[in-house]
Amino acid sequence: MKAIRIHRTGGPEVLKLEEVAIPEPGPGEILVRHEAIGLNFIDTYHRSGLYPVELPAVPGLEAAGIVETVGDGVKNLKPGDRVAYGAGPLGAYAEYRVMPAGRVAKVPEGIDAETAAAAMLKGLTAWYLLRETYRVQEGDTIVFLPAAGGVGLIVGQWAKALGARAIGVCSGAKAGLARAHGYDHVIDYTTEDMAARVREITEGEGVPVVYDGVGAATFIPSLDCLRTRGLMVSFGNASGPVTGVDLGDLASRGSLYLTRPILMHYVARDEDLARASNELFDMIRSGKVKITINQRYPLEEAAQAHADLEARKTTGQTILLP
Repeated sequence: MKAIRIHRTGGPEVLKLEEVAIPEPGPGEILVRHEAIGLNFIDTYHRSGLYPVELPAVPGLEAAGIVETVGDGVKNLKPGDRVAYGAGPLGAYAEYRVMPAGRVAKVPEGIDAETAAAAMLKGLTAWYLLRETYRVQEGDTIVFLPAAGGVGLIVGQWAKALGARAIGVCSGAKAGLARAHGYDHVIDYTTEDMAARVREITEGEGVPVVYDGVGAATFIPSLDCLRTRGLMVSFGNASGPVTGVDLGDLASRGSLYLTRPILMHYVARDEDLARASNELFDMIRSGKVKITINQRYPLEEAAQAHADLEARKTTGQTILLP
């Protein structure tokens, strides 16, 4: 089978297409034939070495496909079942891969493989941010950045479905896209003072929560958007990791809370993953969350897909096709 592997960390050029043997499922495992593979910013962290992985490695945490065979002891799945996953482990950039049976979700009727592959990791991220890290309620005002990215477009729709007012932060060129996906206000970070605009929108109060996936470049401005005892959710590093945090900054800005969550801790148990996946699929099937796939690349063009993602040339969801 064809697979993308990395033997050293670095830029997109380290992603190499190779022929490898199709694996065999062991006890409690299934073999999945991929129909579509999700591309996510975290994939670039694994490739670059920002998040260290054991090498050589096949990147990718998210895909959808068909169960080919099952190992001993697997009771809940059978060959021919449609499944998807979005919480790892690594290994999605391949035509086939073995997965623990408990770490996949059955894809319900009405959701195709491309949608499932594009939705899982970003959709589960939106789920844990909005429903677990800070449980958004009707009437809440939230700030999310980057609003026009894959997670951001899902969050805007989901927040609207919850009855919240969402303020999205992105470049002016992508403002229309953010508004079309549920954001009530959009701030252009390239020309506007984010914190000042949030204070204006909230009549000086600030917001109870900021979800910041940008990282270093926006950390302090995000803190300045919060009301007293607000929660800063720093969940990504698109501009580089946040370092050198001074806890005094949290105190002086109103006894703020700060968390750095990751999806895997919210879906570590199989039952939590199943619950999260079902909630996500319910939102998609209801039409309240629409998954927009704006880019498709053949698997062998994974390096170009990474380059375009890092250059901010992509919007919404991107998939690789094996």
